[in-house]
Amino acid sequence: MTRYIFVTGGVVSSLGKGIISSSIGKLLQARGYNITIQKFDPYINIDPGTLNPYEHGECYVTVDGMETDLDLGHYERFTGIRTTRRNSVTTGRIYKTVIDRERRGDYLGKTIQVVPHITDEIKRRMLRVDDEQFDFVITEIGGTIGDIESAPFLEAIRQLRWELGKNAVSVHLTYVPYLKAADELKTKPTQHSVKEMQGMGIQPDVLVLRTEKHLSDGMRQKVASFCNVDLECVVQSEDMPSIYDVPVSMQNQGLDAAILRKFGIPVGEKPAMSGWHAFLEHQRNAQREVHVGLVGKYDLQDAYKSIRESLNLAGIYNEVKVKMHFINSEEITKENVGEKLAGMAGIMICPGFGTRGIEGKIIAAEYTRTHDIPTFGICLGMQMMVIEFARNVLGYADANSREMDSETPHNVIDIMESQKNLTEMGGTMRLGAYKCLLTEGSRVKAIYGSEEISERHRHRYEFNNEFMAQYEENGMLCVGKNPESNLVEIVEIPGLKWYIGTQFHPEYSSTVLTPHPLFMDFIKTIK
Repeated sequence: MTRYIFVTGGVVSSLGKGIISSSIGKLLQARGYNITIQKFDPYINIDPGTLNPYEHGECYVTVDGMETDLDLGHYERFTGIRTTRRNSVTTGRIYKTVIDRERRGDYLGKTIQVVPHITDEIKRRMLRVDDEQFDFVITEIGGTIGDIESAPFLEAIRQLRWELGKNAVSVHLTYVPYLKAADELKTKPTQHSVKEMQGMGIQPDVLVLRTEKHLSDGMRQKVASFCNVDLECVVQSEDMPSIYDVPVSMQNQGLDAAILRKFGIPVGEKPAMSGWHAFLEHQRNAQREVHVGLVGKYDLQDAYKSIRESLNLAGIYNEVKVKMHFINSEEITKENVGEKLAGMAGIMICPGFGTRGIEGKIIAAEYTRTHDIPTFGICLGMQMMVIEFARNVLGYADANSREMDSETPHNVIDIMESQKNLTEMGGTMRLGAYKCLLTEGSRVKAIYGSEEISERHRHRYEFNNEFMAQYEENGMLCVGKNPESNLVEIVEIPGLKWYIGTQFHPEYSSTVLTPHPLFMDFIKTIK
């Protein structure tokens, strides 16, 4: 029997619903349950694939090629599950599905309304009845209580709570602010948030109080009393040394046990989570800092979230703290590149789209190549390494990508054949996991320890194989290729300490218990 956990947030956004949802999933998983986590976002975009990173942070890609919210990255890193397009739903996808059905005549001429047609479609996706069987389905609702966009999702939850009875539990994350002038923590915002939910017909079963200061048992009792929640179901989410300490904190407070009791499930023994605790021990032992420069154009932490976390995880397992420095590629010139990259043990040339900041990435790639600074290029970053090599080693001063210069005679990066006649931007790139065969004797073959790998992609442009022989004759080897299309997936320069570019996004595959081998070897080289 599948049971359903709904995670909502109140007072303000960015409280960490994704981390709490991931923590709940991890704790239930540690007890032997088969879980999945899904995100329902209230914006009307079909997906975040066309959103500027400044609007919504990075766009995370699932194995089956869905462009999704960055919280799915947290779900995967915490639990090791592999999400699909079914784990990410927006208001836009809901409405598009309903409108398409109406256009086909599926509703037999009925007037289409938010209730029941929109809420029925939301409920269908929340229940996942035609999917594989899970013990628990955890559903996170984006936004905060009171947002007009969230109203259909909350109405769907209200209906499901009645329909599912004891097989549904509501977890509400809310903020307890600290007023420095009064030296007091205030519970009134939490009370109002819960009252708002109650006004929508939803009584939270569990409250997670986000706080910067420790809450006394008396304050928890006050919240429990005013909000009609059992005291054992009021837990606090204090600031932790890292997000990876949150599951242990939640376990120590009995969050997973409280949820199981709400479902009427025997709690049993507390799981040891030995692998997770071993990871945290590595984290505590990581004292020495190693500095990595992120050369990109989005001066926003969430724009490169998965890359940052992958570097962080690899650092922890190598028992070093990876100190990341954003280096704006728009500001890099041939005159200042040495100054901009000074003190960096390694450089990441980050992914992205468009012409802004491109020349700075190319200049950075030349500098790191000629000064033998370990360099890791991902997607567009790999393409810039290829263009730099063509300009400064092959002698094609006008070499470029068709994305940046449609008239260049030396299009070492070209648009993929399958992309040439597409007009719609959303969901049309080469997306999802594809196989890659690694060249015997290459650095990447030794790193992966395997001949065949599978990694996730998000791109329209590719290495132009017409130039492959020239690259290999001059020292940049094409060491990873797709077996069906012969698309070049990886380039490396074996004569340097570490100079590797990947067309795919390895950061999507790195998890807490299985850090990605490329990131691990990169940090091992520079630490």
